Amino acid sequence: MVEYFNKGGLFMWPILFLLIVGLVISFERFWTLSRASINTRKFLDKIKGALDKGGVPAAIEVCESTRGPIASIFHAGLLRANRGLEHVEKAIMNAGSIEMAFLEKGLVWLATVVSLAPMLGFLGTVAGMVRAFDAIAKANDVSPAIVAEGISIALLTTLFGLVVAIIIQFFHNYFVAKVDKLIIDMEESSIELVDTLLEKKLD
Repeated sequence: MVEYFNKGGLFMWPILFLLIVGLVISFERFWTLSRASINTRKFLDKIKGALDKGGVPAAIEVCESTRGPIASIFHAGLLRANRGLEHVEKAIMNAGSIEMAFLEKGLVWLATVVSLAPMLGFLGTVAGMVRAFDAIAKANDVSPAIVAEGISIALLTTLFGLVVAIIIQFFHNYFVAKVDKLIIDMEESSIELVDTLLEKKLD
């Protein structure tokens, strides 16, 4: 692999840099999104139980002791429960927007890596073919040995660029699906919280 990398020429280095950046962001997103995921049904049951036993203050304590975006938006909404459901819904929407931005953080850079890696590979391809044609022009011969180096560089940079793009695209798609699931959970659980507060006539 190292030998192929060295043969690929100058354009292999920015492709390698993109791979490292993509993997670092991917590991960070995997850790963050894994910690953001909770059992929504169990959490909702805990909130309802806390509301039944200790009212809003008890539910707020449950939110404060639970990590994740759902607990954060519940916390924001419950803090305004004494002002009415309209304020609760507004607080949940505002907190939800902030949490969504946090969940989607870094995904744009993964998409950038996916776009740039094959483009750099194709750029290396062009550079390799230019070198091959220069060799042909200087030697005034179309011998395979003369053009082999340039064509090898062209193929290797394209190969590595596409491999990097495929790897990072896999992580990007996984994180997008994970974020979408978290957002759906946030929306559904928020509606259920508002309905629960309405039933208890906290407005």
